[in-house]
Amino acid sequence: MQPTPAESPATGGEWWRDAVIYQVYVRSFADSNDDGDGDLAGIAGRLPDLASLGVDAIWLTPFYVSPLADGGYDVADYRDVDPRFGTLADFDAMRERAHELGLRVIIDIVPNHTSSAHAWFRAAAAAAPGSPERARYIFRPGTGPGGDEPPNNWRSLFGGSAWTRLKRPDGTPEEWYLHLFDSEQPDLDWNHPEVRAEFADVLRFWLDRGVDGFRIDVAHGMVKDPALPDVAEGLPTELIDATVELPYFDQDGVHDIYREWRAITDEYSGNRAMVAEAWILDAERVARYLRPDELHQSFNFEYLTAPWDAAALRAVIDSSLAANGAVGAPSTWVLSNHDTVRHVTRYGGGAQGLRRARAAALLMLALPGSAYLYQGEELGLPEVTDLPEEALQDPTWLRSGRTERGRDGCRVPLPWSAGTAPFGFGAADSMPWLPVPPAWGALARGAQEADPGSTLSLYREALRLRRELTAADTLSWGAAPEDVLVVHRGAGFVCAVNLGGDVVELALPGEVLLSSAPVEAAGGVVRLPGDTAVWLRA
Repeated sequence: MQPTPAESPATGGEWWRDAVIYQVYVRSFADSNDDGDGDLAGIAGRLPDLASLGVDAIWLTPFYVSPLADGGYDVADYRDVDPRFGTLADFDAMRERAHELGLRVIIDIVPNHTSSAHAWFRAAAAAAPGSPERARYIFRPGTGPGGDEPPNNWRSLFGGSAWTRLKRPDGTPEEWYLHLFDSEQPDLDWNHPEVRAEFADVLRFWLDRGVDGFRIDVAHGMVKDPALPDVAEGLPTELIDATVELPYFDQDGVHDIYREWRAITDEYSGNRAMVAEAWILDAERVARYLRPDELHQSFNFEYLTAPWDAAALRAVIDSSLAANGAVGAPSTWVLSNHDTVRHVTRYGGGAQGLRRARAAALLMLALPGSAYLYQGEELGLPEVTDLPEEALQDPTWLRSGRTERGRDGCRVPLPWSAGTAPFGFGAADSMPWLPVPPAWGALARGAQEADPGSTLSLYREALRLRRELTAADTLSWGAAPEDVLVVHRGAGFVCAVNLGGDVVELALPGEVLLSSAPVEAAGGVVRLPGDTAVWLRA
């Protein structure tokens, strides 16, 4: 069993409860061999930059053997590294380096579906209907004359039907298989004991290699209503709120799986943790995944999708803390990830979007619980909305009939140094898998390092102060005008955010420690401009 980082106030005990976790999109982080793809050796070489930023852990997107039909979330071998990204030895070296620097390592696990290139699915496709090989997946006969219609009306989240019909080598059509995502991502049948046993073994394989936890992809989607009923017309099919029930998401059977997984992680020392990607916009439903014998965390998509509005944000914060507190779990806060438009752009883009994004970072990092950062947000990176069509690789682009550009715009490789593209992601003459905009040279880490007013400096100082100031798990709201939030954490720390456009004056005695834009403070009164946040020591 491999060691975990030395225990410390920041990483010891139930470290995930207040950790800041940095998401690394492996293919776009750092390219060590100049082939255009980021890799594990590139991550290892840049880990000191993340340690100096002040995060507690990293989360890696999939690096397993994969055809990359969906950015690695189509796994062909769960126990090996894709040659694009390195080797198992490279993974071990990266994990060891992270632990030396005091950084925990969380990896993605993708249990809802495999790649169609997985040995199991290749065997299923070659076998006959009703065979044991097919029982691991969800195969059904079609409907209508000749079985030419899908088994039900479920839609893929990437566009089109969620069913694809197999054909024999001679072209004869036969059964259909379910894929909630791309047709190269067939859904597993989690009622099958072999599926459960396989993933229990996969978890142990990586826990034995020293990983500190797992991010569970589509954590709400593994169990389907066995009747496979049609979905009512007009319902949103991608996520769940308090008014929506979908027969393929948030079924009660998923909780049995997580109780089994929790028992496995509890066998290991070092406080291994699991976080759910559960796209559910209902705090009480999300909290069911966080009961004491299930998972440790779940992403807060209700917070991520909240508008730039004081009342809306306060409502989400209150409901999250209440629901998670009822099961003894910490809340999580997140502004961007590899599946969503970067929040600089979501908040309006340009100077306004960046100003709001900087203020949003200070609010998020002031809240009790754990925060997730998406790579590049500490640089203030915007969404790339003008990638050439020929460069787009997200399956949504093709499955939507080239009408939805997909998620490539938030996955563009990181700029590390000023100069010429690709700005230190790889060598100057290398060609990244997605083109890096020329304007990103000014946003590169190297261009921001020495600037005390840069977004990088703001994040670095906020993470340093967060360790000192936010020990209290409690939150209380101070009196504030309509567009303003005033957050008190214990007796000594205050965060105020003006989400409106006009300057407001707030009676907030104390020392100004950090602000997302210049503020004036004198005589216990802070003049807070619009779209600005400030931290004070009361």
